[in-house]
Amino acid sequence: MTQTAHGTAHDSSHDTAPDTAGQPAHVVLVPGFWLGAWAWEDVVGHLRAGGLEPLVLTLPGLDPEGTSTGRGAITLEDHVTAIEDALAAAPAGARTILVAHSGAAIPATVALDRHVERVDHVVWVDTAPVVHGFALAPDVEGGEHPLSAQWDEEFEMGAMEGLTEQQLTTFRERAVPQPTGTMRDAAALRDERRLDVPGTVVCTAFDADSYRSYAEQGMDLLAGILEHRQLRLVDLPTGHWPMWSRPGDLAEIILEVARAE
Repeated sequence: MTQTAHGTAHDSSHDTAPDTAGQPAHVVLVPGFWLGAWAWEDVVGHLRAGGLEPLVLTLPGLDPEGTSTGRGAITLEDHVTAIEDALAAAPAGARTILVAHSGAAIPATVALDRHVERVDHVVWVDTAPVVHGFALAPDVEGGEHPLSAQWDEEFEMGAMEGLTEQQLTTFRERAVPQPTGTMRDAAALRDERRLDVPGTVVCTAFDADSYRSYAEQGMDLLAGILEHRQLRLVDLPTGHWPMWSRPGDLAEIILEVARAE
């Protein structure tokens, strides 16, 4: 079954096939802001066809019923814990591939820092590992940050490139407010071994050269590119949500990583 954290599992009992190493990799898919496990549905189909059965997360507070559980009380630590639990669910002997999109890079980096021995590779989707002390929006107010607060800005920046009208409609209908604690809290990192964990940065909204240039110019969100020693940057030209605009190509990158020895 495709497993979800704080969500519903989907039957996939007929989708079992080993990878080239004889043991399917343990792939954990973490969506970015405003999204739940549903955002990965198109990618999951391609991964299953390639012999993988990913564990797909809906992080705390990002389920549709999140208001009843109090989004304003959700912290970065809650999101880290959900990813830690997903890493711990890996079958014995399986390679673990952590895939983080956008703002999920923050809890993903913290989880990596705490469990270096459990992660074989990280795929950073239009994002990058963060550095110690990074907080996305330390001054954000309130308990929830809705998609509507950034919709126009995302369009102006070209982040919606490649999305159909139907996909845009679905995005607006299914997106839920981001708990602001996950934006306000800073990443506490302690284990420098994380810097040697192999990673693939999937550059979508900008190309790889631009990613490196922005990091060198001091863009805080991309500063981890200058620290991590085993990062491969690959271009996948599209907007900020390649799981919808180019799901097959994104899945192929993940499959390539999962099949590597």
